[in-house]
Amino acid sequence: MVDLLFGFQGRANRAKWWLVALAIFVVEMIVVAAVFGGAALSGDPQQMAAAMGPIASIVIFIMVVLATWIHLAIAVKRYHDRNKSGWWVLIIFVPVIGGLWYFIECGFLRGTAGPNTYGPDPLAAA
Repeated sequence: MVDLLFGFQGRANRAKWWLVALAIFVVEMIVVAAVFGGAALSGDPQQMAAAMGPIASIVIFIMVVLATWIHLAIAVKRYHDRNKSGWWVLIIFVPVIGGLWYFIECGFLRGTAGPNTYGPDPLAAA
């Protein structure tokens, strides 16, 4: 599990990508609700800033760093499953089309059948 979330080697299928994305979303919502409480529901940035103290700022910062790292790791593994370099993750920075390309490539397109340059097929063991 640690290798899946923090390592950049190997391959990950679509199901793992979706599960990790969903898990991170749920954890982020729980942390935001815990840190901001009712201020998050108001949507008022000033009220949210007032509710956030120094400890909450540190918690949010750590959560953002961990979530970013995990998203990068799983995205690189999805590109590896598609037999592409992990550097394809940078497509997200292309305005308009980059995010859509990333979402379709990682979330919907099947990986390479059988072993490829980055390792064995993750679905072969299933």
